[in-house]
Amino acid sequence: MRERSCREEALRLFPELKPIQAELEIYESLLRRWQAKINLVSSATLGDIWLRHFADSAQVRAVAPHIRYWADLGSGAGFPGLVTALLLKSTPDAVVHLIESDQRKAGFLRAVSRETEAPAVIHPARIESVLPNLAAEVGGVSARALAPLLRLVQLADAPLKKGAIGVFLKGEEWRDELTAVEALGSLSCESTASRTRTDARIVVVKHKASPS
Repeated sequence: MRERSCREEALRLFPELKPIQAELEIYESLLRRWQAKINLVSSATLGDIWLRHFADSAQVRAVAPHIRYWADLGSGAGFPGLVTALLLKSTPDAVVHLIESDQRKAGFLRAVSRETEAPAVIHPARIESVLPNLAAEVGGVSARALAPLLRLVQLADAPLKKGAIGVFLKGEEWRDELTAVEALGSLSCESTASRTRTDARIVVVKHKASPS
């Protein structure tokens, strides 16, 4: 019953998930199967996949619906990047680059993207070796539960300087992290309330020299 109510709430909050519901069901099934072998998400969240992971990840696409080319940092189990890719499935030429150095997690991402036909490219390597080569291509950089905001903008420096935006899902420490980034002086930051967690925010970062 709890899992059903979580799914219903996720679809209510983000109706855009309804057209990819079949793909998300495949995703959920694979996640549960692989979770028995490798630690993809906290086991405590398995009963809350639709709200805690799918709906939460959908917020990236919601705040930047115009972007078709993304790089997702430290993709792990695919949140938010693989959900973004599924939401872009019907968008011509869209692609999400999923960067994940853990080979087993990269294998999981390949399995889900293959079974769901998500427009995703998997990069089983370190962010520092992959992202600079994508800087001229991507319009958005995303991450969730990877590193403090200051570290994320350092990792995303090359695409941000070329006009990309950073869309980062942050938890309860977001205020302090935002202050640290604003102190740099070279970046502008905006934050909006999370629709899935009362103590979280979605932080959008742009380089001040970037075109609007």
